[in-house]
Amino acid sequence: MRIKISLITTLLLISGCSSFASKDTLPPASLIIKNGQVITMNDNKQLIENGVVVINNDTIIAVGDHSLLSQYDAQRIIDAQNGIVMPGMINTHNHLPMIAFRGLGEEGIENRLFAYFFPLESKKLSRELIYQATRLGAIDLAQSGVTTFADMYYHVDEMAKATKEVGLRAVLGETVIKFPVVDAKQPYGGLEYGQQFINDYKNDPLITPAFAPHAAYTVSKQKLQQINAISKKLNVPVLIHVGEFGNESARISDNPKQLSPVAWLHDIGVLDNRMVLAHAIHVDQADIDLIKQSGAGVAYNPMANAKGATGIAPAWEMYQQQLPMGLGTDGPMSSNQVDLWRTLSYAANMQRLKHNDRTIMIPEQVIELATIGGARALHMEDKIGSLEVGKKADIIIVETQSANMMPNYNPYATLVYQANPSNVSTTIVNGNIVMEQRQMTQVDSADVTKNIRAIEADIAEFAKELAKKAITSPSLMK
Repeated sequence: MRIKISLITTLLLISGCSSFASKDTLPPASLIIKNGQVITMNDNKQLIENGVVVINNDTIIAVGDHSLLSQYDAQRIIDAQNGIVMPGMINTHNHLPMIAFRGLGEEGIENRLFAYFFPLESKKLSRELIYQATRLGAIDLAQSGVTTFADMYYHVDEMAKATKEVGLRAVLGETVIKFPVVDAKQPYGGLEYGQQFINDYKNDPLITPAFAPHAAYTVSKQKLQQINAISKKLNVPVLIHVGEFGNESARISDNPKQLSPVAWLHDIGVLDNRMVLAHAIHVDQADIDLIKQSGAGVAYNPMANAKGATGIAPAWEMYQQQLPMGLGTDGPMSSNQVDLWRTLSYAANMQRLKHNDRTIMIPEQVIELATIGGARALHMEDKIGSLEVGKKADIIIVETQSANMMPNYNPYATLVYQANPSNVSTTIVNGNIVMEQRQMTQVDSADVTKNIRAIEADIAEFAKELAKKAITSPSLMK
């Protein structure tokens, strides 16, 4: 009997020591998110109830059920409290510093781009405004669950500084255009500026530098071919507006055949898999075929296009044909917002209205566009867009306790048709908590507010007088 007891005691001691040893030797994790409804957006669109996401430094190292909690030694655990845990959303087209002008030019101006936008920028843009406005815009993005945005603007080095200060990820393209602008006194000066920016940020963990030729009708054939050659050499993206307006073919120089913008870009040899085409509204099946063959991405901006009355893109056709496509808001003067929440419902409803079919663009497909679809459009699907082992830890938690989030039978439908920015409780980018329980963690929001109020006071009177002149200017788009 004594032998049996001693044996049992020995085994228990060994077992106890072993359990202590195993706890001491558990693999480390910097952060674990538990108790969430995990929307992975992986190839199988796996949805995990009571799921867990494990992060170490900037990388996701495990995604699964609650059993993962006993398998890692975490420095910190966040309880999602039955909220939706999902990949951070990706805004694939923006002009973020224009948030300083948000709400202006709403008097029914017909020629809004050339008679109002461009003169306003010419008079009021500066390095300081671009930096301060980007800080505000990046906070707006973070608070609404956007972890990555793509942008075409000026002084992108200031944008990069502000974006990193807030803690977001961005693809930033220096605008190249055929007339002088705030950061280039000579036409096409953005080409040289862009090359320097690319050199400075080529290996940055958060900033992907890019070129941003404005459009086929504002950049010459020679400059587009030059940008293409340099982007190929440096392996950087090229962001461009394409097919936003119905008369672009007639406005493109060196286009004697009156090819569509897409066909013209293909014809001159610059349509390739580094390009991201913003809008692509006025495109036909032949254009869609060329885009698919090239591997170029598409940024679908349904809310901005509806507000600007520029048309409804054939997004459903492009989705069905598996083009790399994500969602964008366009600039804050085009949709007056930078978050994607209302854009989600617009993305579905505009297509349903166009096709008179309520069965298309179901919520799961819309969330795909806002996450992994956006990553594909930006050619970054190997790094972001889904919650998978080895990808960057860009994650948001959307609470489901507020009245507008109840009931939550289908999390995809809840997100597309019920949620709003205030439901985002936590935003994580590259493994760092950028916002927690609605509080920004890396930037002084009060300082941003103070600086934006000063910019607003400086702009207000000039903007009012400009609107009086611009409203008499006929549209160039007819």
